[in-house]
Amino acid sequence: MVILITLIGLILFAPQVYEWLNPPKPLNLKGFDALSAKIQGRRGDSLAIKGALFNFNPNNLPEEKWQQLGLTDQQIKSIKNYEAKGGRFYSKSDVQKMYALPDIDYQRLAPYISLPDKSNYTEKSNDIVEINTADSAKLTQIRGIGGSFAKSIIRYRDRLGGFYRKEQLKEVFGIDSLMYLDISPFIKVDARKITKINLNKATNNSLIAFPYLTYKQRNAIVEYHTQHGDYTSLSDLKNIPIIDDEILRKIEPYISFK
Repeated sequence: MVILITLIGLILFAPQVYEWLNPPKPLNLKGFDALSAKIQGRRGDSLAIKGALFNFNPNNLPEEKWQQLGLTDQQIKSIKNYEAKGGRFYSKSDVQKMYALPDIDYQRLAPYISLPDKSNYTEKSNDIVEINTADSAKLTQIRGIGGSFAKSIIRYRDRLGGFYRKEQLKEVFGIDSLMYLDISPFIKVDARKITKINLNKATNNSLIAFPYLTYKQRNAIVEYHTQHGDYTSLSDLKNIPIIDDEILRKIEPYISFK
């Protein structure tokens, strides 16, 4: 019993004896304090950047100016991509619609944006534009069409020889169904302005820009004319195996036989 009581006593008092023989070392907070000060400094710098606000027009604003306003590189890249595709800000609400600009950033910048609260640009777009004769300046008067899209429309129009229906605008790179719905009410098409291709005088070179024919189809049309003489009607093209009814429907407004 004496031995057992002695062992229990040693077990109970062993922790106190260990702490007395090995006193705890004081915690060194210097490293923690330095790290905390560094974090606070960075936070202060970030707040200082976001506090450097000034009046600005967001259209074609240099990247360094966006940085001064506190935007990230990713946000700036998104805005510049929008401008590169012909996008333009006509009002503060246009800026607010940018998915790259969270509401907290927009609310911070809104008082400094040198644009009207609401765009009156739709009033400039009330006139109906004839798409086959409009120049770049005329096209950019339509809300949603910037300089880049205007150039793309004209470039594609020149390849076609003109548009014979408005829906062909969806074939222009960058114009999707939603954009087409926005701009189509302000566009009309005069199919009489189309430049037609005389198939009896066509060569591979003269057909090369036409977007509705592949290389093999262009070559087949020229070769068939060489072997069989002049075309007299659209039905003659049905004799060419690689020209199907869908292709004929697309090219019919653009071809002539004299």
